Amino acid sequence: MNLNSITSRSSGKWLPIIALVLAILYVGRTLFIPMSYGLLIAIVLYPVCRWLEQRGWPRSLAIAACLLIVALLVALLMVLLLVQAHVFWKDFPALQARLKPALLQFQAWVASFGISTPAQDEWWHHILQQTGSNMGSFIKGAVAAGMGSVVMLFLVPVFAALFLYDRRVFVRFLLRIAGPSYKEELPRILQEVVHTYFNFIKGMVLVYIIVGILNSIGLLVLGIRHAILFGMLTAVMTIIPYIGIFVSALLPISVAWITKDSIWYPVGVVGVFAFVQYLEANVIFPRVVAAQLKVSTWATLVAIISGGILWGVSGMILFIPFTGMLKIMSDHLPGTFLGDLNILLDRKPVTDDTHTAG
Repeated sequence: MNLNSITSRSSGKWLPIIALVLAILYVGRTLFIPMSYGLLIAIVLYPVCRWLEQRGWPRSLAIAACLLIVALLVALLMVLLLVQAHVFWKDFPALQARLKPALLQFQAWVASFGISTPAQDEWWHHILQQTGSNMGSFIKGAVAAGMGSVVMLFLVPVFAALFLYDRRVFVRFLLRIAGPSYKEELPRILQEVVHTYFNFIKGMVLVYIIVGILNSIGLLVLGIRHAILFGMLTAVMTIIPYIGIFVSALLPISVAWITKDSIWYPVGVVGVFAFVQYLEANVIFPRVVAAQLKVSTWATLVAIISGGILWGVSGMILFIPFTGMLKIMSDHLPGTFLGDLNILLDRKPVTDDTHTAG
């Protein structure tokens, strides 16, 4: 029996378990998504909460103080965005007035390809009729999504507080699952996970602030309206990997196209975002975050795509730290299935010095 047959048997044994776990994650996403957000928040807040408890604070009061800090930071960000959005809304009539001649120019450009203006108007009228007929379902979906977001905002801090308050119970539960063979290794794994993600999230917040400031400065130099709103919003949207930057950049590019007389201004906006993203990926992120998660690009991309399929946007955000946790566990458990995953998760190149005979 050769090594390949043993590896295939081991993989075949784990494939049904992996399929079952994925099915459970998909079916139970309504529960697991807020629980996962709460777990990550609890991991980040644990060092602060423990520091307060060591100085005589009751655990419940320390947890409340930590959650209050998070709520104040979120509220500060929301106030900043709402103020800038209010300013944008005040200038919206002027933007709408500039949009009409731009649309006429666009229609004339499309007409040069043989599509007449009446045909374009008829097509737009048909699109508006379909949009109006689907408005009821759209409003219902928006209301349902809004209610889901409200429930999420309520459940996430509740789960975070429960994880922090009953953390010893969860540790004992994990020890019971791991068994006596990993009794000494599990506390070290948990400590490394907490330490890594506390530094990672702290570094990521600093990265978003720096990127937002650089975006805002670039847009201010170009003279784009609401530069601070667009700069900070684009920085925050980068929390959604690979997609957030493209979605959030559409609005400032459109404003530059409408409000400016030259096509070079929208091109300049694209250049600013591209340059800042280059700095973020190659200079800011490696220096500030110091490569806390040593996960390969391949594993990160798979985590983003699979997370989006299972949990939508939340999965794209949450599956990256989950992959980092698997990487930490795979480093400490070399003789298990997680240890075998280290080959796929590790960002270091794998060297193969073995020679196989044909």
